[in-house]
Amino acid sequence: MSFEFIKKLPTPDEIRKEYPMPEKLTKLREERNREIRDVLTGKSDKFLVIIGPCSADNEDAVCDYVTRLAKVNENVKDRLVLIPRIYTNKPRTTGEGYKGIVHQPDPEKKPDFLAGLIAMRKMQIRAIDESGLTAADEMLYPENWRYVSDILSYVAIGARSVEDQQHRLTVSGFDVAAGMKNPTSGDFSIMLNSVYAAQHPHSFIYRGWEVQTSGNDLTHTILRGSVNKYGRSLPNYHYEDLNTLISLYGERNLKNPACIIDANHNNSNKQFKQQIRIVKEVLHSRKLNTDIRQMVKGVMVESYIEEGCQKIGDGVYGKSITDPCLGWDDSERLIYDIAEYE
Repeated sequence: MSFEFIKKLPTPDEIRKEYPMPEKLTKLREERNREIRDVLTGKSDKFLVIIGPCSADNEDAVCDYVTRLAKVNENVKDRLVLIPRIYTNKPRTTGEGYKGIVHQPDPEKKPDFLAGLIAMRKMQIRAIDESGLTAADEMLYPENWRYVSDILSYVAIGARSVEDQQHRLTVSGFDVAAGMKNPTSGDFSIMLNSVYAAQHPHSFIYRGWEVQTSGNDLTHTILRGSVNKYGRSLPNYHYEDLNTLISLYGERNLKNPACIIDANHNNSNKQFKQQIRIVKEVLHSRKLNTDIRQMVKGVMVESYIEEGCQKIGDGVYGKSITDPCLGWDDSERLIYDIAEYE
């Protein structure tokens, strides 16, 4: 065999027992989950803003960012629901590079998965405790879900994972909102098939158990742009794209039709400053068309304390070591602009 089994890691139950979610924060999460559910089901007309670093690489900087976000939240919470991005696993196109805090709690040192699981939980819990905001993360590895299933309020399934059956079936057992991104090819039908699968019950093998799920009615779509056969980025946030998605939703028997627009990635061609313009165009489309307003429930923005990105080891506090992000000043201004537009 080419596998070398290094050491057996603690189970999710063992990690959760050692680093528990305090009861007061559990109640806070339940309230936040209800608030997000109300938006996605149409009971509330608030707008979701899922915003934060491309990858959460440093606990102090991430918690600093989320605390700043909480102060802004106090001024916009009547119109917006701010959900900080605390992404602890980072998908890599070629397999090279920093893969997130679960792999490397210290980006400059070798992988340490036990320390990474602990660092991830401690950071997530601290961020909630200091800000009162529960977070979003990406489920890159379905078998790791239960390490964070009592903490998160939102989960994204990435463009390279959305076609995978284990991801779809695992989402069907979530008790929180889950966004299915369009694949890198841009095929809307693949994304919608993923939503359909996750909204229905399934029986499958999970972490050595035979399990049954009840389906997740909060599964929805995320438009993040695509790549054509020549490697060129193609956006899919325009008015015409949104109308097309509405039509495709109408052809399927799906619960709570909803969409989040990812303003970065192939929608911006990773030109992070363009996120500001893209978000404002989406807001304008919502204003022009009632159907678009009902379907588009929020936006996703990559943002950190310092704008741009840096190489690992450069040591700039609050600056991304993966994809470039909006800086704090631009991010704060954008949130207030969204609130004013709404």
